[in-house]
Amino acid sequence: MSGVTKVHLPLTRQMTLFAHLSAAAMTLASLTAYADFTGKVVAVADGDTITVLHDKAQVKVRLTEIDAPEKAQAFGNRSKQSLTDLCLDKTAVLAEKGKDRYGRTLARVTCNGTDVNAEQVRRGLAWAYTKYLTDPQIKVIEGEARAAKSGLWHDDKPVPPWEWRRMKRDN
Repeated sequence: MSGVTKVHLPLTRQMTLFAHLSAAAMTLASLTAYADFTGKVVAVADGDTITVLHDKAQVKVRLTEIDAPEKAQAFGNRSKQSLTDLCLDKTAVLAEKGKDRYGRTLARVTCNGTDVNAEQVRRGLAWAYTKYLTDPQIKVIEGEARAAKSGLWHDDKPVPPWEWRRMKRDN
């Protein structure tokens, strides 16, 4: 081992150093590194799912904080059209929050300076997804859309998408 300098530390010092390094490594490993990134929106699947071209790869993105009506559900097509108008063929800025169980990237999305997660709720074309809600402002925006009877809130008893999906599974 020519050119390698060996450092000899007392055993207790080695153990302490090893313990500190191990703790630091475990702390770093437990932190999930998410990053903001940008990409061109190349597809809109529904009112809360887009596909973004990033570094020559297509990334399927599920908008966090919200749940939009399914396409076969009342207001599903309007919700998809709204998200299309907001983002398709535009550059999106994504604040990544992780992955969902389907492998989609979870993100807060901005297109042309508009927070589209919040805007879908503001337009009455998505619910605040309380099960996964971290931004209480989204629920406030939903309350304002309900009061104004915007979009799906025009219906007397709109069915939340998570209930609609459960009913479909149960039948």
